[in-house]
Amino acid sequence: MSEGSDHIKINILYRLLLVITCASIIFGVGCSDKGDDTDKIAYISQSADSEYERTFDELGLGRLFDFNFKLPRSDESWVKIWVEGYKDGEPVEPFPLIKLSYGLVPKEVEEGNLGAGILHPGSDSPQLFIYSKGARTGPVNIDDSLFSDTNVRGWDYAIEGETVGLNSGEEKVLAVYRLGKGSMRTRYNYQDPDELDEMISEDKVVLIFMISIEEKEEV
Repeated sequence: MSEGSDHIKINILYRLLLVITCASIIFGVGCSDKGDDTDKIAYISQSADSEYERTFDELGLGRLFDFNFKLPRSDESWVKIWVEGYKDGEPVEPFPLIKLSYGLVPKEVEEGNLGAGILHPGSDSPQLFIYSKGARTGPVNIDDSLFSDTNVRGWDYAIEGETVGLNSGEEKVLAVYRLGKGSMRTRYNYQDPDELDEMISEDKVVLIFMISIEEKEEV
């Protein structure tokens, strides 16, 4: 009787320890993930089919890529946004085609829309512009020859679905606009440098919308 009771107690104790161990592991992972999140300098997510995009499409202005953007420590952050251009595998001058740089906003948290647009692609006066909650550029003229001698166009967001956290100094591809002759590959892993190089060499023209944010106390 005593041995049976001891055996039951041992089993109960073993199960209790197993539950505690599992709970500790789960809790630890949760805490670790939360800690990683708080280390991010910014958060960005796709805002496809936003009011901005719908207006752009309805007016037939060109192509717009719109994002939700949050800087948890905007007073300590410096934002760089730019569009790189490539033709026949080579960088297009000026390089980048357009850029926007701003930061150290007095407001501690900055949140709003961020994006880039291509105005009148295929016309004799195509233009690029970049906007963010804290700053924006006016439309900049780009060489209309970028859009000539091509008959296939494609564009894509490079981040989809859930919100992406950015580390200080990390460069992130946000979107791509591609032009080709004949067929083009449907999709690449835009965050993979090797696949980006493949895309640049395989397509006639590639425009890459990018962002990087650094933690700074002063410029």
